[in-house]
Amino acid sequence: MAPPAEDLPVKHHQAIYPGIDPSKFRDSCEGKVVLITGASRGIGEATAYAFAECGGSLFLVSRNQATIDETVKEITKRFPDTKVGTSVADVVQPEQVAEAIRKCIELFGKVDVVISNSGAMEVLGVKMADQDPDVWWNIWEVNVRGSFNVAHYALPYLEKTKGYFIFVGSVGGQLRVSGSSAYQTTKHVINRVAEFAHLEHGTAGVKVFSLHPGGVKTELSKAGGERLLSILNDDVTLGPWTMVRLVSGSEDYLAGRYVSAAWDLDEVAERFKAGILKNDALKNRLALPADL
Repeated sequence: MAPPAEDLPVKHHQAIYPGIDPSKFRDSCEGKVVLITGASRGIGEATAYAFAECGGSLFLVSRNQATIDETVKEITKRFPDTKVGTSVADVVQPEQVAEAIRKCIELFGKVDVVISNSGAMEVLGVKMADQDPDVWWNIWEVNVRGSFNVAHYALPYLEKTKGYFIFVGSVGGQLRVSGSSAYQTTKHVINRVAEFAHLEHGTAGVKVFSLHPGGVKTELSKAGGERLLSILNDDVTLGPWTMVRLVSGSEDYLAGRYVSAAWDLDEVAERFKAGILKNDALKNRLALPADL
């Protein structure tokens, strides 16, 4: 018997589609404060542009002052009315994350949306016994500890606004590809961390998602090597505009679950919403024999 499915049988997209068309979300983030980590390049940078386009105020966090300054410069050029704050921080360092959140609250008085996007990965194809232990564990430090740090300091403020927290996860968390033991296990863990964040803070009104942003060529994915880059063909805007839709409130039924930006969200709602809720689906579980 084949193992249980780990992907929804819906239309998959590689770029913006009608369900996440930016024109549908014009001004949808007016009055909202959006904090993004890993905001100076790749998916984080594209996410900043998307939320600026729909009217949000931004607080951008990155380890690199020069690259974050470039992102702010581009935002100011394209969206001159957007209010932007920044903080240089390494998400692995709790005190730096705490300071970034403090600066955001000091500047804007609140936060409505937090995107935990910082990440790291190893070169694809190196088996566990051949990995550098320090490199392997550093990926856990960034992807898991860093994500926890952001959630730990942001969730109390999101409770006040009944806001949204999006962990940038990966379809890799649902896969088992030899030679990707660090990255894929961390992203599997992120799914469960998102479940716990929603379990513990959802009753206070916080909506939490673990989102696969699409298979995108970025500086991060370059670390995976040519084998990985050859299969990454999604547009960098796919994930960000899915995030905009998720925080619009239309997909709150998916809170506490894994979501893929590739999925056609209209089809997901039409065909699978009832089943997702009935079976508490799209969560990490141990697959058992069907004939038990």
